[in-house]
Amino acid sequence: QMQLVESGGGLVQAGGSLRLSCAASGRTFSRYLIGWFRQAPGKEREFVAAINWTGGRTYYTDSVKGRFTISRDNAKNTGYLQMNSLKPEDTAVYYCAADELGYAPGTSEDYDYWGQGTQVTVSS
Repeated sequence: QMQLVESGGGLVQAGGSLRLSCAASGRTFSRYLIGWFRQAPGKEREFVAAINWTGGRTYYTDSVKGRFTISRDNAKNTGYLQMNSLKPEDTAVYYCAADELGYAPGTSEDYDYWGQGTQVTVSS
């Protein structure tokens, strides 16, 4: 089993920034692709970003390109999501997840482990 714990969420004004962290334990972190998803009230969970095992390849949904940056530090067993120029429509619970095979980074069903989520609220 792998345990994932997100942190760094909070309330921020539009245009502000937050950095989310995802601390992993229980499995070899560097063997897993890491993804971030979000779920707003009344909406389905959606893909935000993902990063491959080495950090050499990243994936983003169109709505966050140029504003969000995903990264990882395998020595610290931690993944990050830097969120800049936040908008009210970014308000959601953000989840990190780990996928051992990494065939479809944007597909939530492919992920093996999930964190409990952290709330991000962007006020206008």
